[in-house]
Amino acid sequence: MKNYLLKLAFLLVATTAYSQAGHIMQGVGSVNMSMGGAATGQPIDISGALQWNPAAISVFDDTTLKFDLGLFFSSPELSSTVPEFDSSGQPTGNFFSGTTADDRGISPLPALAIVWGEPESKHTFGASAFGISGFGVTFPESASNPINMPQSMGGFGRVESDYSLLQVGFTWAYELSEEFSIGVEPTFNYASLELIPNPTANPTGAGYPSAEKATALGFGAQLGVFYNSPSGFKAGASYKTKQSFGDMEFDNTYLDNTTATSNFKINYPAIYSLGLGYSVGTIDLALDYRLVDYENTEGFSKTGWTETFSVAGFGWENINIISAGIQYKGVNKLPLRLGYTYSSNPINSDVAFFSVPATAIIKNAFQLGLSYQPTDLFSLDIVYHYGSSGDATTGPLLNPQFIENFPPYGAIPGSEVSYDMTTSMIMVGASYKFIK
Repeated sequence: MKNYLLKLAFLLVATTAYSQAGHIMQGVGSVNMSMGGAATGQPIDISGALQWNPAAISVFDDTTLKFDLGLFFSSPELSSTVPEFDSSGQPTGNFFSGTTADDRGISPLPALAIVWGEPESKHTFGASAFGISGFGVTFPESASNPINMPQSMGGFGRVESDYSLLQVGFTWAYELSEEFSIGVEPTFNYASLELIPNPTANPTGAGYPSAEKATALGFGAQLGVFYNSPSGFKAGASYKTKQSFGDMEFDNTYLDNTTATSNFKINYPAIYSLGLGYSVGTIDLALDYRLVDYENTEGFSKTGWTETFSVAGFGWENINIISAGIQYKGVNKLPLRLGYTYSSNPINSDVAFFSVPATAIIKNAFQLGLSYQPTDLFSLDIVYHYGSSGDATTGPLLNPQFIENFPPYGAIPGSEVSYDMTTSMIMVGASYKFIK
């Protein structure tokens, strides 16, 4: 077998970590997803309002219950190229390349929301339980892709991850006037993560360990303001604070069956949102802009290696998200919706290695949805989503032992790692207004 990874040793396994940790779901629920996630200034349904602007739930006077379930599928591909070395450790001038496809399958994505209020009251209340972040990848061990070679041969073998973040919120909105509202929402979070192998742990002579699922609890809040003019123009702004978690404690098992524990802290980033909306006749328009603050978030703000060769952080940059949607209500009992979402890439080429596989990177997303409203009280919703990462994210493979000659992260000359992906999802939902 080729010995092209003599110089990489077992350090390549650091590429497995947290490519979707803190992944920002573009929308919540069938209706909000079908509007591209735009809801800060245009509350079409209660789930979108609760997720993006707590003040916007003031437009709902009835008690409304909504449940959605999505079936999410992603198809990332991981490619790598490394130089070959001879028996003395010198480069031969040849290179070895390969690609591995993910074979994980479908993941569920739930959302539950309720809003209640009285027409004559200035107070509106809500509660929600949303899966706002979740991912999983399975890249099988492969002899044809250097990154997925067994750890004993210098790769990191099978890569498997399973991450989920459930957020529960309790919302209160208050109407300062007929046009202005404010809102506040404390949030409580539960996150779980499983990593095979675990690059946040210190490697030994047996490589990096596999980690059993670790969990952490977190908390935060969201504040919002909303303007709803009689002319149909609407505007909103919200600030979702950083969701602060305790450390995740991993129980690690190395290939030689030794065990150890390790801790790693990863928070969910703060999000700033601005939104505009306009409703006239049978048309509803929505446009949102978001800034996601990865650069001040634990787990993302640091970059590179620790002194013991574990991953210190992943160096993600802040991202901009634009969401836009249109709803047409001209068909009786059958509102139709189109949505689009754009997101910038938080990963630059220098640190692309640390975010393999970067399944969070979806540049363009398109949504088509509709509702069926057999009565004024009941609605069935459905949306189809398709997303693409656009150009592949690419950078060199990194090794801390190479830092002295190739600072700052130890780029291996002639190496490359790249990944891209598409996503698809079908989500269905139902909402019911209770008669008072």
